[in-house]
Amino acid sequence: MVGKTLNTALQWAGVVNKPDGFENRFKNLLALCRKNLPSCDEDLIKRAFLFGLDAHIKDLRESGEPYFYHAIEVAMILARDIPLDDISVASALLHDVVEDTEYDLKHVREEFGDTITDIVDGATKISDIFKSHEITQAENYRKLLLSMVNDIRVILLKFADRLHNMRTLDHLSPERQKRIAKETLDIYAPFAHRFGLAKIKWELEDLSFKYLYPEAYEQIATQLKEKRRERENYINKFTAPIEKRLQENGFKFEINGRAKHLWSIYSKMRRRGKSLDELYDLFAVRIIVDTENNNDCFQVYGIVSEIYIPIPERFKNYISVPKKNGYQSIHTTVVGPEGRMVEVQIRTCSMHEISEKGVAAHWMYKDRISVVDSEMEQWVNWVREIFENSTEADAPAQQLLESFKLNLYQNEIYVFTPKGDLRILPKGSTPVDFAFDIHTKVGLHCIGAKVNGRIVPLSTVLQSGDQIEIITSKNQTPNTDWEQFVVTHKAKSHIRRWRKEEERKEIGRGKDIWEKKLKKIKLHINEDDLLKQVQALKYNNLQQFYLDLVKNPDLVDEHAEWIYDRIKHARNTETENKEEIPENLFNRFVRSARDTLDGIMIYGKEDSYMHTYAKCCNPIPGDDIIGYVTTGSGIKIHRKDCKNVSQLYLRNEDRIIDVEWPVTNGQSFVVGLKINGEDRPGLITEITQSIFNLKQTNIRNVNIDSNEGIFDGVVILEVQDLDHLNALIEKIKKVRNVKSVKRFEE
Repeated sequence: MVGKTLNTALQWAGVVNKPDGFENRFKNLLALCRKNLPSCDEDLIKRAFLFGLDAHIKDLRESGEPYFYHAIEVAMILARDIPLDDISVASALLHDVVEDTEYDLKHVREEFGDTITDIVDGATKISDIFKSHEITQAENYRKLLLSMVNDIRVILLKFADRLHNMRTLDHLSPERQKRIAKETLDIYAPFAHRFGLAKIKWELEDLSFKYLYPEAYEQIATQLKEKRRERENYINKFTAPIEKRLQENGFKFEINGRAKHLWSIYSKMRRRGKSLDELYDLFAVRIIVDTENNNDCFQVYGIVSEIYIPIPERFKNYISVPKKNGYQSIHTTVVGPEGRMVEVQIRTCSMHEISEKGVAAHWMYKDRISVVDSEMEQWVNWVREIFENSTEADAPAQQLLESFKLNLYQNEIYVFTPKGDLRILPKGSTPVDFAFDIHTKVGLHCIGAKVNGRIVPLSTVLQSGDQIEIITSKNQTPNTDWEQFVVTHKAKSHIRRWRKEEERKEIGRGKDIWEKKLKKIKLHINEDDLLKQVQALKYNNLQQFYLDLVKNPDLVDEHAEWIYDRIKHARNTETENKEEIPENLFNRFVRSARDTLDGIMIYGKEDSYMHTYAKCCNPIPGDDIIGYVTTGSGIKIHRKDCKNVSQLYLRNEDRIIDVEWPVTNGQSFVVGLKINGEDRPGLITEITQSIFNLKQTNIRNVNIDSNEGIFDGVVILEVQDLDHLNALIEKIKKVRNVKSVKRFEE
């Protein structure tokens, strides 16, 4: 940048004597800085002036005057009305360089370092936001200003920038005038009030009023102007006895009077539904006492109250109880000459300085910092701590300011949709969080994102002021990796829900694959036995088993063969002295069913032989049965459709005998039905109701479990015969969400 610096110096030499007035403006700015700033690096301000002049030398404003005049005026406002430090003034001279010229942040950083560059960058970002978005949520936009910056000087610079823009709004189109004025009234003026910048707030309000409601503005301004001499005479008449008494009591003071600000008058007229002539409190007198003793203000109040009758309900003690922005003063309204009401404000010099210059004045009057609202309390306490812990040997104030960071709204970011709608997200949010915040479907089908017009990874951490555009595809589904970087509850919960739903679908696919394989190899196994087998394969549960079959299709044949061999071996080696298993629901059901009859019929006669029931098929009354004569254990009763019966025929055909259940004479049989499907409210009630609707049916037991939306259950009931049972099965199948109904077989 050495070449550029020399170039700016040459340009400076060529223009200082021109009628554009750059030289005089520079001298005036430097004089203000010397007068008002705690310390002034004149070389820094001159270098910033030269750099800004060089950058804007060819630029003109819409009024036709040199563009750099605007930057100079912004710097003048900061030096005169918000005198914080020389860095603020230098930043003001450069605040439009990056946005409007060929220079970028790299050039500014090389010439002026990180602090000024960061302030210029913050001011540029805020300008970009307000250029491209409609103002719909004013308080959120005020928070946006704070969330976008780390250094408080960015905000103060924007106040000065906006104030000068409002002062020179005449040259813009009416549409732009109204848009900027509304933005100023909704955002900048209230925000300036929060920072305690009363003088700037009032001017911003009155200028906004001028362009938003021009007829009302002209009417009030004209009426006040017409009565200006009358008002001045009245104020002199009102203040004369007060001045005399204060001088007699030895007070050093300044007293002045004015009409209230135009926007304040207009707001009262609308609020109270009165004309200007009907308002009684248009006059305001301010008494500034040259003292640091707050009690002197109360003594002055006592003197005013002796001269004029006070109105008690209009007394406000903002000294003992300051306003949230740190404002302190005594307000009272008294009845003056001719019965007119006049508001009187009484304050010390330091209180007045803080009232006018707000946060900047806190640096000059640290002992006067008051408790502010929760949003401002953190940084004010930080300021107090720095000064209370400093000594004369410490660094000067402007160096302390180097580390003065604004730490508000750091847990939130304020970002925009492509249409300019403001969205508030937690700090650390990504484009995926933004997508789910817009709509669940946008999040689920998000395939990419643009931030400020550039495509970025979906894991990119968003910053306040970013504008995000989400790219979607109807074929896109969430990536399980998203859960690792999203931060919002909505995004996390919907990603988890989608993952579980996909897992359920995969489990269903795996189960279908497995059942088709079992059917193909003609292997019958219930879920309890299958669970034992898959646990032997080191799976924790059936869901994990089914998922693995989907992910690794080659395992289907391998696992089926392994389980088939284990079950076949176990059945072939089953012995009659097998230890009885603990009685469960199925065993109780079978025992209860068989107890309804007295044994079985062999060769047409009631049983007189020892017999047992085969556990492979568990026959119950009503089943077609057959007997197998064992060695030493009597007759083993099987169902005729039992898979083991065919093998018994092949091995020992002469041991097969005909058996049957005794004649019942209308007696009912107990049967068990296994039911499963998708759970829903009222399902059990509908199942039991469908059973009761079929005559001569009695329910003995119901046992239904539900897990993750899937239910499995067993109903034990009494039926007359197999026709009755089949009719019952068809009836239950018609219940909505029931997927299968079959005989209960272990």
